[in-house]
Amino acid sequence: VQLQASGGGLVQAGGSLRLSCAASGRTFTDYALAWFRQAPGKEREFAAGIAGSGRETSYADSLKGRFTISRDNHKNTVYLQMNSLTPEDTAVYYCAADPNWGLVRVRPDYWGQGTLVTVSS
Repeated sequence: VQLQASGGGLVQAGGSLRLSCAASGRTFTDYALAWFRQAPGKEREFAAGIAGSGRETSYADSLKGRFTISRDNHKNTVYLQMNSLTPEDTAVYYCAADPNWGLVRVRPDYWGQGTLVTVSS
């Protein structure tokens, strides 16, 4: 499956941004999807995940309540709505996919290119 992320950019602290990731190449609903992020000088970390059906979601504890993952299985797209952004959210955000709901959150097989989110103070 091929993944193409978009929607990154520069936003002021307190603002919102929505990332999109379009998938192609395989049956979209066969894949769980996730967003990871990598801040400057830090390791890449899991941010949010959503099962193929869309009925299960998972979030990093630090992001619960501010970030929302969703998917549109008709558009083959997964989204990450990010609210109340802080400079600590500055990172390259990656979308990822895996047929396994458990593995997509730790070791997904497929990765998209990253999209940079910069939050200014």
